[in-house]
Amino acid sequence: MHAHEAGQIARISCGHCHITRHYKPIELREVIGNVSIEQVREKVRCQVCGKREWMSAELFHAYGQELVTIRFRRLKEIRWERRVIWRDE
Repeated sequence: MHAHEAGQIARISCGHCHITRHYKPIELREVIGNVSIEQVREKVRCQVCGKREWMSAELFHAYGQELVTIRFRRLKEIRWERRVIWRDE
């Protein structure tokens, strides 16, 4: 069973910046792939400080007042950039 189907929420935090963000697991799976939460921690980077080594990730169930106060970071779009690299011969 996937975390989204179980009603879990992904919490990703940066220990350096002390920023915590909440995500829907189905959207993380679309961006990162079908990986475990431990592998998510290795693949994300803080958007404030740009560091990877301070990141932590966990899945949890939110109930009651906590569920009402959580602000989710939602996936708006995925863009693929095309870069041209030149080589001199």
